Amino acid sequence: MSDSKLKELHGVLAEELLKRVKDPEAKSADLNVARQFLRDNGIDAVPTEDNPLGKLLEELPFDEKRKNPVKNN
Repeated sequence: MSDSKLKELHGVLAEELLKRVKDPEAKSADLNVARQFLRDNGIDAVPTEDNPLGKLLEELPFDEKRKNPVKNN
């Protein structure tokens, strides 16, 4: 397959995933495919006070100070 065709396919896939993620009816599977697409393409984010990832981190029910997982024996 030519390089231009692969670039086109990548772009079309990205646009379709963006539409699905923006859809209020998005399924967890759609979000997981988008997450994996970003990961496969080396896209990541750092949480800050003013971005959505930082806001999500604030809402998670975990103690940030805990470094070691709790072990169940």
